[in-house]
Amino acid sequence: MSPRPPKPVKPQPGQESVWDYPRPPRVEAVDARVTIELDGRVIAETSRAVRVLETSHPPVYYLPRDAFLPGVLQPAAGSSFCEFKGRAGYLSVGSADRAAWFYSEPTRGYEQLVDRVAVYPGAMDRCTVGGEVVQAQEGDFYGGWITSSIVGPFKGAEGTWGW
Repeated sequence: MSPRPPKPVKPQPGQESVWDYPRPPRVEAVDARVTIELDGRVIAETSRAVRVLETSHPPVYYLPRDAFLPGVLQPAAGSSFCEFKGRAGYLSVGSADRAAWFYSEPTRGYEQLVDRVAVYPGAMDRCTVGGEVVQAQEGDFYGGWITSSIVGPFKGAEGTWGW
């Protein structure tokens, strides 16, 4: 028997519930400044990020490749497949091996992800959205970014795979 998802937290004014996000996921532009720090320095910074919103998941932020310092992104082994977005390739980010992914040819409807890179915030020193430090989503699969404006519970932690 699959575990039932817990009851969603009711969002307060100015908050979003991940349980109100769509499936299939939606891509939307982000107005806030997004930064990523690793190895003691800012390695990426942009006001041109997009985020992917999917039921039960914190948003995943995708930054333009040109927002990253030259040379910080390096090809890494392996790939994975998303039923919605298509085949993802992996990248190492500075000292963090396989800490980022990208879709060079995303499926129809996800074209905004071309030339963009997502990182696992837990593998970075610090990620921010609009100046707020992001909490990493539990688990090592989804790579969601949690801010105070997002409420769950969130899929990804141990025991949530059957939701």
